[in-house]
Amino acid sequence: MAQVTVTIDGKAYRMACDEGQEEHLISLASRFDRYVSHLKDSFGEIGDQRLTVMAGIMVMDELAELQKRMKGFETEIGTLRKTRDDALTKADKNDAALTGALAGFAERIEILADRLAGRPRQV
Repeated sequence: MAQVTVTIDGKAYRMACDEGQEEHLISLASRFDRYVSHLKDSFGEIGDQRLTVMAGIMVMDELAELQKRMKGFETEIGTLRKTRDDALTKADKNDAALTGALAGFAERIEILADRLAGRPRQV
């Protein structure tokens, strides 16, 4: 287990994390510190605990908004997949119809060619 020291609102906190996750934890702490600093700049000294709770709520609000957007994207992806699948099914049906029509035309052309050449058509 790795250990890192992060700083939130000018105070150092020693934290444990999985090996290789040190930079990620430091980055997360830095982002959270920006929330705390923003609130401190906006409201002044209102107490460490209150600042931390308010910053946590801001982070959770951002997370909830991102989850809502992601759900919207997932719905849109589902709609796009259905539209794609419907289009592919329709294209397959069109291909089959076109292939059938072309086969019919080819047979008719062969019959006409045989008649013009004076050859009897064998079925």
